[in-house]
Amino acid sequence: MAHPPEVAALLTAVRDGLRELSDPVAAPKMQRYMRSEMPFLGVPRPPRRTLELRLVAERPLSSPGALEHAARTLWDEAAYREERYLALALTGHRRYARWLTPDFLPLYHHWIVDGAWWDYVDEIANRRVGSLLRSHPRQLEPEIRRWAASEDRWLRRTAIICQLGAREHTDTQLLADCIEAAAGDPDFFLRKGIGWALRQYARTDPAWVLAFVDAHPRLSPLSRREALKHLRRA
Repeated sequence: MAHPPEVAALLTAVRDGLRELSDPVAAPKMQRYMRSEMPFLGVPRPPRRTLELRLVAERPLSSPGALEHAARTLWDEAAYREERYLALALTGHRRYARWLTPDFLPLYHHWIVDGAWWDYVDEIANRRVGSLLRSHPRQLEPEIRRWAASEDRWLRRTAIICQLGAREHTDTQLLADCIEAAAGDPDFFLRKGIGWALRQYARTDPAWVLAFVDAHPRLSPLSRREALKHLRRA
């Protein structure tokens, strides 16, 4: 498939830049740690971030469509995991923040289901879907509820943890409903996500979290322990 010139130039620059930074000694260690079938080039986060900033400055994209095209292509055509990390990073760069509307939700859905692992999903949930939910609650809430009821555990985890950064703007009814939908599930990532979401909101409203945990005996010991980790009962 032919790409617009600005997208093609960025894709080439990303791939060339990552290969220049590659470390064949670190790559297999990173792959083992992440339990990844897709290989790594061995490029850790700091140099990836430097590369991202340089390329966005040198090869800025001209429209939301170009951003979506570049990010989707980097992800779908990735030969190495770092290419997918750069795809994610592009959609999080402040230069493009004003372009990130609910129109990007299908892309995030694709990444969550296709990526199906915590390193992708937690970034998308917390820093992409969460910010959209806060900016466009009426449009996002119905979709988040559908994800909470999905058979896909990563969509369910996203629904649970997407409000990690919301603080006092947390929609507690939505949070409660998403947690309750997974409260009895034995999946580790769902149980851990429930505990994480509750622990984070406890920083804002510890009384709400204590009351929620007390009212939900079906919460797993892991979820309960994580939720109450920094709380002391009177």
